[in-house]
Parts: sequence; C-alpha cells; structure tokens
Amino acid sequence: MSLSGKTLFITGASRGIGLAIALRAARDGANVAIAAKTDKPHPKLEGTIHTAAEHIEAAGGHALPLVCDIREEEQVLAAINATVERFGGLDICVNNASAINLSSSEELPMKRYDLMHQINARGTFLVSRSCVPHLRKASNPHVLNISPPLDWDSQWFERHPAYSLAKYAMSVYAWAMAAEFRRDGIAFNCLWPRTTIATAAVRNLLGGEQMVAASRKPDIMGDAAWHILTRPAREASGQFFIDDLVLEAAGETDFEQYAVTPGAELMPDFFVPTSTPPLGAK
Repeated sequence: MSLSGKTLFITGASRGIGLAIALRAARDGANVAIAAKTDKPHPKLEGTIHTAAEHIEAAGGHALPLVCDIREEEQVLAAINATVERFGGLDICVNNASAINLSSSEELPMKRYDLMHQINARGTFLVSRSCVPHLRKASNPHVLNISPPLDWDSQWFERHPAYSLAKYAMSVYAWAMAAEFRRDGIAFNCLWPRTTIATAAVRNLLGGEQMVAASRKPDIMGDAAWHILTRPAREASGQFFIDDLVLEAAGETDFEQYAVTPGAELMPDFFVPTSTPPLGAK
C-alpha cells in the first residue's frame, strides 16, 4: 500500500485539506499537481501554490504548481495536460476546491449562489470528466471528492439550501460517475469529516479561533484519503466515507493526535447522518 510513483491532480491544494492530502501522498514519493488560484500571498489566506510545492518537495514528493481556476475549461484542460506531460500520466484526481456561503435563501446574493455552483458543482464535473481519458490508462485510477454523504434530511438544507445543494452536487457526481465509469475500473468516492477541520473557511467564515480550537487538524483527512486511494479501484467505488471511520477500520485508535486542542469537545460538521456510528462504536 503506497502512492509511490503515483500522480495526483488535486484542486485547491495550496492549503487546508487539499494540502494535507498532498503531503500524505508526498511522504510516499508521489507526484502532486497543485491546481489552485492562489499564485501570490493573500492577506487573509495562508499559503500559495508555490509554498505548497515547497512543502510537498520537503515531504519527499514531486510538485507541480499550477494556476488554475476550475470554472474555466481552458485552464483545467491546460493544467491536466501539463500534469500528464510532466509526470507521464495521471492516476488520481482529488476534487477538493469548494466555495461556501451559509446565507439563507432570501439573504444570499445571486453572485454567491453562482460562485458556489460554478466551483462546487460545475468545477467538480469539469475536472472529473477531463481527467477520465487519462485515468483510463492508469493501473489503479481513483477520483475522490471532498463532499458529504447523501443524507437528504431537511436539517441540512433549511438554513442554507443553496450551499447544501452545491455541496451535494459534488457527491451526486461521484455516485453517478462510479456507475458511469465502472467498466473502465475508475473508482469514484467521497470523503467527509465527522468534525469541523481547522481550515481557513472555519477560521474566517464559520466561527473564528473558538471553532478552530474545537476542530481536528487537516491531517486526519490526509490520512483517511491515503487509505482510500491505495485501495484497489474496482473494490471500492460509489462509497461515502467518513474520515474517522476509515481510519478506525484501518486499525487507528489514537484520534487525540488529530485534535487541535487535545481533550476538547469537538464540533460536529454539517451533513454527517445521525445513523452514522459515533467514533469508537462497533
């Protein structure tokens, strides 16, 4: 079980969960294409595609920083082609890039609605289908969307229906494409955290430092993704994974290592079904 020599195309990999997945793959010696918009330092967001590349190289991987707005088809195709040209192929696509706005229906500006659906829904669809021709040639091809299980309980929609639908669209595409490309042997799966993850979105948009302190580190998503992406593609497709359950099934017992504040009560994330067993349940 290793990603050594594998090539990953990860959207939004300049920071947060995308970077955590990249760094875990880099520890195996993987090749990582960092497809993100942040080329220069941002006043409110930590990291750029270039700092991410430095971290990936330091972790033992090979990095290719690519400026890419996944709303633009030409940029997506150019970035994927550059990845294949640089590394000789493509094994894994991770759709991590996402936009969030938790406004209600009456309060949400339509330009924010459009942004979420252009990035979360359209962008995921565009990147996925553009990777497929290259993934068909891979020995163990995977597409992993960082999106939630399809739990249609209205509690996940009543406060922010536009965001919920945009996020669920990512999951629907994985579910649908798992069937569409089953004969090609390409795995399409989703991964979602049980708790909030200490990312820029949590710090800047959801709850500030208080919520960050009640969150887990992005590393838990990186480790869980690694376990999914190293599985035989034909044996695991069309699945909706929760991070700690993936790790628990793999034998992990120390989850305090992932807490920003060890011993703190963790903040549950959106969209985790109540039927999902709690951590440690058998």
